[in-house]
Amino acid sequence: MSSEVQEPPAPTPAPATRTDVLKASPPMFRTPVVDKVTRVHPIVPVLVFVPAIVVVAVLADRRVGTGELALLAFCGWAFWGLVEYWTHRIVFHIEPEKGFGARLHWMVHGVHHDHPNDPLRLVMPPAVSVPGSAAFVLGFVALFGIGSGLSVGVGFLVGYLVYDMTHHALHHHTPRTAFGRRLREKHMRHHFQDDTRGFGISAPWWDRVFRTAPDRPRRDAPR
Repeated sequence: MSSEVQEPPAPTPAPATRTDVLKASPPMFRTPVVDKVTRVHPIVPVLVFVPAIVVVAVLADRRVGTGELALLAFCGWAFWGLVEYWTHRIVFHIEPEKGFGARLHWMVHGVHHDHPNDPLRLVMPPAVSVPGSAAFVLGFVALFGIGSGLSVGVGFLVGYLVYDMTHHALHHHTPRTAFGRRLREKHMRHHFQDDTRGFGISAPWWDRVFRTAPDRPRRDAPR
């Protein structure tokens, strides 16, 4: 059986409602077993990354003091925000018009914009997130040494997990706080109004820094 990448689906008659379109889940691969890997329950990142964070934190704490661990973990969390912002802005939103590049973009991010409420494609598959995050942690260790590198890695992994959970929540839960409502509004504007703005999801302040924050409608604007 071939696991060849599935072409982006050709236009078909619209489903009965817009809700059906937003939550649709088209296949990425022709082989069902391979395609199943692209769908992830939102509890999976918690089950994978919480133990990993605990292990890395314990290993780091044995080599540096608690205060240094906390400070370096904060730096790792802040760095994750930059990675999140620039990955979303540059990597996810490069949109080739045809060929393999177009198919790859659709698989990486285009499918999410076409069907943003697909409940099983809102968090990153572990086949991508685990080796990717491990590469960053190993890079921190290579740059800063074992103790400091693992400490930075703790914050980076926490940042990634918060991002995944925040992204899922913005699509499937009603925020109860003003900050949560602002985050959701900002992300929905990215999806449905202007996808050239609003790239920070769990770290929205980077949109302010890099001048890509979505414009909020003026209260006196004509409707």
